[in-house]
Amino acid sequence: MKNNFDINNLVRENVKVMKPYSSARDEFEGFDTAEMIFLDANENPYDNGVNRYPDPQQSSVKAVLAKQRNLKTDQVLLGNGSDEVLDLLFRAFCEPKVDNVITLPPTYGMYGVLANINAVENKEVLLSKEFQPDINAILDAVDSNTKMIFLCSPNNPTGNSFSDSSVVTLLQNFNGLVVIDEAYIDFSKKQSWINELDEYPNLVITQTLSKAYGLAGIRLGICYASSQVISVLNKIKPPYNVNELTQQRALERLANKEKIQLEIDSIIIQRDDLLKVLNEVKFVSKIYPTEANFILIKVDDANKRYNELIAKGIVIRNRTTQPLCENCLRLTIGTAEENLKLIDALQSLNA
Repeated sequence: MKNNFDINNLVRENVKVMKPYSSARDEFEGFDTAEMIFLDANENPYDNGVNRYPDPQQSSVKAVLAKQRNLKTDQVLLGNGSDEVLDLLFRAFCEPKVDNVITLPPTYGMYGVLANINAVENKEVLLSKEFQPDINAILDAVDSNTKMIFLCSPNNPTGNSFSDSSVVTLLQNFNGLVVIDEAYIDFSKKQSWINELDEYPNLVITQTLSKAYGLAGIRLGICYASSQVISVLNKIKPPYNVNELTQQRALERLANKEKIQLEIDSIIIQRDDLLKVLNEVKFVSKIYPTEANFILIKVDDANKRYNELIAKGIVIRNRTTQPLCENCLRLTIGTAEENLKLIDALQSLNA
């Protein structure tokens, strides 16, 4: 374990000295608000459930997440989807036109998009043929201006998780932030890296309620990190970035852990059933290992097979343009009924 990581060496100078915006509701935090009359935020006073501004710190949602993850609430930040969380990381720690980040294609495309938006160089280091990080190449690409390395594990679009040894090596040898995107962790047998937050101060984990929790429509992303990292992100986040309806719906869903687990178990069963069928499809030349709610397959002609499935009313993702993914299609696991239709379509094309 390295001993020279210092978050203050990463934070942008303008962020260090800035004074964050103080919303009306931030200024009396900690008081009992049950009997208070709110005349501070220029709101419409007539109650309709959403006439008041939402809790700017999303305290109730954070409290539930922190308890479920065995963390402190000051280790949790919520955003308008994971994309906002990722964008905050760029804006807090990467100086435009100076700093750089490292991403590992094929991977989630928003890392590169956000780098471009924030005028930050994106150094791409391809995964190996087994879709594992090339640790030597990554560390060789690091320079004094490298602020973050992005690891998506389980990875999108490949579906596999990265080896623990690779992640530990980066955490121990890189003095910037190692950001692990765990959007699909609930479908994996691997443990979340959340359990290692106290061990590695440069570890940042992003998760989402969009996948296993079935709440893609409410746009709620989560960042877990040290209280020091979260404090920096809180300094620059918009004051009311997570709306009231999102907070309410998240609390309702988080309270129903048994139903969520049943849905996850069902998706995994459906995934295993689909894997068996894919082994019998002649035009599928390779099925990649998956720990996510999707399967990446290599076919004879991705464009042709994609269009054939579209014609049958089934929309999948054509990943053939991505590095190391020539003629690859990504199949999301649907309901049992949807998967049967996919299987019927594949078998008809297989004839």
